[in-house]
Amino acid sequence: MASIAWLWMYAGAALMLLELMAPGFVIFFFGLSAASVGLLKFALGPTLTPVWQAIAFSVFSILYLACLRRWLKSIFTGGKSEEGEDFDDGFAGRIGKTTADILPPQSGRVLLGDAEWDAVASSPLKAGTEVKVKSRKNLTLEVEAL
Repeated sequence: MASIAWLWMYAGAALMLLELMAPGFVIFFFGLSAASVGLLKFALGPTLTPVWQAIAFSVFSILYLACLRRWLKSIFTGGKSEEGEDFDDGFAGRIGKTTADILPPQSGRVLLGDAEWDAVASSPLKAGTEVKVKSRKNLTLEVEAL
């Protein structure tokens, strides 16, 4: 049945478009898997039963996530955003103020603009100290006293 194949294709397209609204770059691969099952259904026709469609979807999803995610994510984000290298996100150089003591190796809190962030520093900083952001790794800022 070609209509089932088209349903897989539409589901794949919808999931890939949904990725535009969700962070993480994961849903895209489920959409790619659904589109792959749709193409497989077009090629094999009625011999691809619903059970085999579900198995193919699962296998494609695991393969695409395991093999393609890291490579495609680096292409779409323009660098290694998880490590904070090669990716200028605009945090470095900004000035903020500590709202909680930072006592290395423990993190503290920094007010940057209108948002509070977890922060680490190489030396102890008291609450109320003005700081400059050196870098960002995920949701934690590395700061130094001004």
